[in-house]
Order: sequence, then structure tokens, then C-alpha cells
Amino acid sequence: MMQPAPIASSDITLGILAGGRATRLGGVDKAWLLRGGVPQVLRWRRRFATEVATTLVSANRDLARYAASGLEAVTDRVAGGAGPLAGLDALLAGCTTLWLLSLPVDLVGVNECLLPTLAAEAGEAGTFAIDADGVQPLVALWNVPRTRVVVAAALEEGGGSVQRVQQALSMRGVRFAGVRFGNLNTVADLAAAGASVQ
Repeated sequence: MMQPAPIASSDITLGILAGGRATRLGGVDKAWLLRGGVPQVLRWRRRFATEVATTLVSANRDLARYAASGLEAVTDRVAGGAGPLAGLDALLAGCTTLWLLSLPVDLVGVNECLLPTLAAEAGEAGTFAIDADGVQPLVALWNVPRTRVVVAAALEEGGGSVQRVQQALSMRGVRFAGVRFGNLNTVADLAAAGASVQ
């Protein structure tokens, strides 16, 4: 059986999911939380700058702020209630490459080999990460044409979970042993990561 060709960086878009409401943080926009003086959304763009062709951000507020930072933001195309699936749909609609690496903006960190490891296992269906805390469905490498079809069908049926979409696509989970990405969900999380509100 022939091995699939490696996925080139020119075929990958980084899609940062930043459209959440951050209710546990009083509605703070997590994209602009500062760590080491760098907003989260810019931190992730810089981190993957040499590994992807371009970056998109799924966001539903302060769009001018993204434009001022040289970022292209895409808004949800479906009415509220679809959660992360709506953000994924927006990223897929704006994506012009074959592959999309999705990443929640509130992650604390990822290992250096995240994208190469996901890409090596992607096949034609795509992959998602499993860290020390378990399945991380939004840290994933998506085959854009295939995923568009399945996400559109899910939204037409009223939504559903990202994990159900991944099951329908037969995406493979890739385990990162001993790695914990972490999230900035609470005030305690911010303190532990040295994050502050801009």
C-alpha cells in the first residue's frame, strides 16, 4: 500500500477558534488575553507561521481589531446555538487550502511536533489530538472539502458535536503522551499561565 504524500505547509491554513463567549471569565475576549505581552491570537499565528500558508480567525466581535493586526477574521454563518461547529463552519468557508489546522485560541501550549504528527497520520480523513486530559476535538487537522460536506449536513440537521463530525469523517485520534495543552477557562487558569486581560 502506497504511503500518502506528505502534506506541504502551502496546503495548510491555521484556523484559530476565537468566537466563544468566555462566560466563566465574564465575557472577556480570550483572543486578546496577554501572556508575556503577546495576545493569544498573535501568539498562535507566530507559533505556526512557518508551518502553514496562512491564518484565519473565527471571531464574532471586534473585527477591526483583527484587521489592524493583519489577521483575517471570519464570522459565524449560522444563528447562535451551534457553538464550536459554527466556528468550524466559518473557517471552512473561508479556507482556500486543502487542509485546515484548527486550534482554540485559549490553549496554553502545544508541543513542537503537533502539526507534523497530525499530518503524518492524517491520510485522507484527517486527525485530532489526544493529550493527557483526553480527546481534544478542536485541536485537529481537517480535510477541507470532505469536512465542509459533513459540517453542512450537521448544521442543517440542527447542529451536533464536533466529535460526531469527526466520527462521520472517520478521523483518527493521535495520542500525545505526557503532553497537556491546557486551557484558559477560569481566573485560576489565567493566574497559572501568567495571563492577563489587555
